[in-house]
Amino acid sequence: MRKRHPLEFSLFTIAVPLFSVLFLWIIYWVEIRFHVNLTYLGVQPQSLMGLRGIFFSPFIHGSIDHLYSNSIPLLVLLMALLYFYKPIALKVILWGALFTGLLTWLIADKGSVHIGASGIVYLVSSFLFFKGIWSKHYRLIALSLIVVFLYGSLIWGVLPGEEGISWEGHLSGFLSGIVLAFIYKKSAIPITSYAWEKPSYNEKDDEFMKHFDENGNFVPSSELYKEEEERNETLNEHENSSRTHSIDYDWKSDHTYGTPKE
Repeated sequence: MRKRHPLEFSLFTIAVPLFSVLFLWIIYWVEIRFHVNLTYLGVQPQSLMGLRGIFFSPFIHGSIDHLYSNSIPLLVLLMALLYFYKPIALKVILWGALFTGLLTWLIADKGSVHIGASGIVYLVSSFLFFKGIWSKHYRLIALSLIVVFLYGSLIWGVLPGEEGISWEGHLSGFLSGIVLAFIYKKSAIPITSYAWEKPSYNEKDDEFMKHFDENGNFVPSSELYKEEEERNETLNEHENSSRTHSIDYDWKSDHTYGTPKE
């Protein structure tokens, strides 16, 4: 059975994010088409009924601009999460959404309603950044830098600012991502151990290092193995010569025949 590589692209990696974003647009279309307002299903802080928003609020958006601004980063970040952290991706989303919604419910102002997938965007971006830094794996660190380059400006969304923007939800997602990155700190891509990194490594036995002399000059294979090839050719010629001139006799001729014995 072929061993699966930890970073192996599959249809699952792109299909799940695409379906997730499409599902958000379908819900918004249903609201518009049938004149349904689902805002009441958002997180309503410090209200017992408002706890249901923990599960429903990421799927509800107040406008097409609101939905569009979340769709692109959500698509990109989910694909990155599924590709680099496939074994724990579902746990990060489920636990992260739960922590984000619950923390928003605790810290936001009573009487407000919080909707949208921006908390999940902050959750995943925060997780990818801190998990990559703590992993000390060059690919995951590179991913962290890409996240900063693309969505580094999101950090300003965790501070109180424009009215109508749920900075509490952004902050909750950001903090949840940090917590989950710490919890799954040891779950990362296995770091490949090369031969030259092992204690038993001997430079004289390294086929690559044999191609360099003591001054660091490159020695072609034709020169490096020239003496060995000449020695092998001499041995082959000697063996072929021995086989050509040696004849083994396995019978004996005798012209005097005696009386056979019975």
